[in-house]
Amino acid sequence: MRNQAPKRYTRWHLLFAVALTLLITLGGTALAAWLVLGPESLTLLEGYGLIRNRFVGEYDADKVIDGAMEGMVSALGDRWSYYLDADSYAAEQERRANAYVGIGVTVDQSREEGLYIVSVNEKGPAHEAGLTAGEVITAVDGTSIAGDARAEGADLIRGEEGSQVELTVLGTDGTTRTVMVTRKSIEEDPVSYEMLDGQVGYVRIENFFTGSAEQMEAAVESLVGDGAEKLVFDVRNNGGGYLSELKPMLDRLLPEGVIFRTTSYSGQEEVTRSDAECVSLPIAVLVNADSYSAAEIFAGELQEAAGAIIVGEPTSGKGYAQQTFPLPNGGALGISTMEYFTGNGVSLIGTGLTLDVETSLSEEDQIAFVSGTLSHADDTQLQAALQALNG
Repeated sequence: MRNQAPKRYTRWHLLFAVALTLLITLGGTALAAWLVLGPESLTLLEGYGLIRNRFVGEYDADKVIDGAMEGMVSALGDRWSYYLDADSYAAEQERRANAYVGIGVTVDQSREEGLYIVSVNEKGPAHEAGLTAGEVITAVDGTSIAGDARAEGADLIRGEEGSQVELTVLGTDGTTRTVMVTRKSIEEDPVSYEMLDGQVGYVRIENFFTGSAEQMEAAVESLVGDGAEKLVFDVRNNGGGYLSELKPMLDRLLPEGVIFRTTSYSGQEEVTRSDAECVSLPIAVLVNADSYSAAEIFAGELQEAAGAIIVGEPTSGKGYAQQTFPLPNGGALGISTMEYFTGNGVSLIGTGLTLDVETSLSEEDQIAFVSGTLSHADDTQLQAALQALNG
């Protein structure tokens, strides 16, 4: 029989070791936060810790975190930085991919009765089900979305691909009907084009997200191949997108030279140049108050480097680019990390674009333009651009 060796550690020794390890780990985490994020970060950590451990009432932890993130972004005083919760970030990723699962409608909350249908995607199931612009969705699966419930309407309409949703729709004739729509994956075309009278190529750019550069280049090639003698680019209501899509667009259209500049948060400068291949045609660009970011710099650089005529309304004057950082809670933080300039080093911050022809649509025509029902003949901004090109 062998003698057992005496125990080197008692249970209390082990408990002490675990506690000491935990303290060192927590201390190391706090030290890391202090070194990386600064001493202010400890205040945030302690504040949330006190809520978790001392608050007597019930609360939603996700809402507390969302509120804290929104408060920090708001305190930056930068209108372009943003925080997205998990659901909003997922929807934003779909939007940026120019593809999403849904029914294929664009809506707003301008009507008390429910969600007003601004436009209907011709490739979407809503179009197949007979929904049209100007109608109002008043209920989803039997749940009213009138009044304050409109804010939740879009979330109720969303769902998994292949699933069905029942919509109660108020028609333009005042009658109400119920429509079953099957959700599906929809790819959107960010660029559309056509040849107008007088061999003027018209190119509408909805955004500068995924696929927009390739589609714009294809549109220009087609129009030029068909004999276009002038070009009109329409970036009204275009909220911008990726610089990686903007740069090849400018490169394709502009002659050799510097076409874009950025300065990062660390002071690093980057210069983008265009090659000699370009489109040597007279160009006009349509803009309005909702043309900003990549749309603004697109118009501004065409004006600066190719003498393009800018027609429309004063723009917002955006000059910061944002980078989106995914967060552990499924949301994302988008903060301004660089400033951008035209090729000549001009910033649009606080000034916006210099208009060659200033003209606005009436409120009625603006609604028709957004819904896609405004004819070219009634589009006074487009007509002003054509007149300027022909003058």
